[in-house]
Formats: sequence, structure tokens, C-alpha cells
Amino acid sequence: MRMMLKDILVNNGYQVVGEAENGRVGVDKYMELKPDITVMDITMPEMDGLQAVKEIRTKDPQAKVIMCSAMGQQAMVIEAIQSGAKDFIVKPFQAERVLEAIAKALK
Repeated sequence: MRMMLKDILVNNGYQVVGEAENGRVGVDKYMELKPDITVMDITMPEMDGLQAVKEIRTKDPQAKVIMCSAMGQQAMVIEAIQSGAKDFIVKPFQAERVLEAIAKALK
């Protein structure tokens, strides 16, 4: 899924500056790289996406985070938005929806 998302972004002119295998590494990478936008899964080992987005937004209230989820995780999606995520995209990814979420978050 990460490769699919990366392909969508790169093929549409975006640069992927970092990747993380879990939420803890994701928070650390965010603080190191300060990307314009972060796309993060809700379900990750060590620290889930909900905890990670809260920590990122605590350290950088201007952070733009888009959450990913599988179908059937609507309650988690709502919690992610309440935690500071700008939008969410559902897996499996559809390129037009990914690009729409990115454009919306970058406004």
C-alpha cells in the first residue's frame, strides 16, 4: 500500500521525502524532515496513527496530516479528524481521491 501511494504521489509531481514503518518513527521523521504534508495510516505498530497525529500536532500545530484507513474504520476516521488530521483517504487508494485530499490539505 505504501508503494502504491508513493507511485500516485511521484507520478503526479510530488516528492516523497521520507517513509516510516511505524508511528514512533513517523513522528521522529516528521520532526526531522518537516514535510509540507504527511500521509499516515491509522493502524501501525508501536504507535498508531491517532497517537502519532496528536503528538505531531502538539509539537507543530500547523502540521498537515492526512490519515489513511481501511473501510469500516469510520469511528477512527472521525477521531483522527478531531485529533487534527486535515482529511482521510480510504484503502485501497484511488489516485483522484488521494490527489484531492493532498490539494485540499495544502490550501
